[in-house]
Amino acid sequence: MSRRDKKLAQMAQNPDGWRIEDLQSVAEAHEVEWVHDGGSHVVFRDKGGAHLTVPARRPIKPVYVKHFVALVKRGLEHE
Repeated sequence: MSRRDKKLAQMAQNPDGWRIEDLQSVAEAHEVEWVHDGGSHVVFRDKGGAHLTVPARRPIKPVYVKHFVALVKRGLEHE
């Protein structure tokens, strides 16, 4: 299992306590686009066009991490 897959698995197991920078690094590793124009939210978009808007506050609420993990996994299915 690669390092990028381990971090995604850790997020799936324990969605509590992650920062927006962690989500951004996992998104980049899995080729999920993200946009943060300096506002209070970051938008993640997979190859299939599905998107998720996440507040950039620290720490990220677990519900957003769960949705993010699902988005990344859906993006892996499109490969």
